[in-house]
Amino acid sequence: MGDVERLMFWSIRVRRSNPLNASFTSNFINCNMKKIGVFALIVFLTSCNAVRVNYDYDKEADFSNYGTYGYYSDLKTGLSELDTKRLLDAVDAEMQLKGIRFSEDPDFFINIESRSFQAPRNNTVGVGLGGTGRNVGGGVSVGIPVGRSNLEREIRFDFIDSKKETLFWQAVSESGFKENDSPESREGRLQVLAAKVFAKYPPK
Repeated sequence: MGDVERLMFWSIRVRRSNPLNASFTSNFINCNMKKIGVFALIVFLTSCNAVRVNYDYDKEADFSNYGTYGYYSDLKTGLSELDTKRLLDAVDAEMQLKGIRFSEDPDFFINIESRSFQAPRNNTVGVGLGGTGRNVGGGVSVGIPVGRSNLEREIRFDFIDSKKETLFWQAVSESGFKENDSPESREGRLQVLAAKVFAKYPPK
């Protein structure tokens, strides 16, 4: 018997044995059911919007030499102007947390490129209509997609040595997104993405 079933079973027993406690028990059950529902919703949203990151780097690079960073003047992220600003703000915040300073004459440049693509949905639910009578035959089947949004965005971050002009660290992120997201949601998603991308920089 699961936790929810135990709560319901306990509620019925208490109501039968002591009707005076029925109101308290009902409120207790409702409160716990709401908590379970909120927790399930958070888990669902987290799984739907998970950021997946792949890393690569030059194992010969001395990351202690890279204390300042900058962006290319002709940086083209592939994002909208507003989303580019949001993403760069998020990157700046992560660099600041790591003690890496922005500079006009940096130790390395950050290059950012992105692309959007359609990914296959996880599952479909089939709904069928049909009959077996003398005058009715065949049927119609409709697949209803479920699971996370199938619109995905890939963002690649390249760290390039400003003197050698060589790539020494790279991260490629993938995550679902919605084109009609609010400005607040866009900003939040990009902040989460930047935190996940730079969580493993420098590599250990």
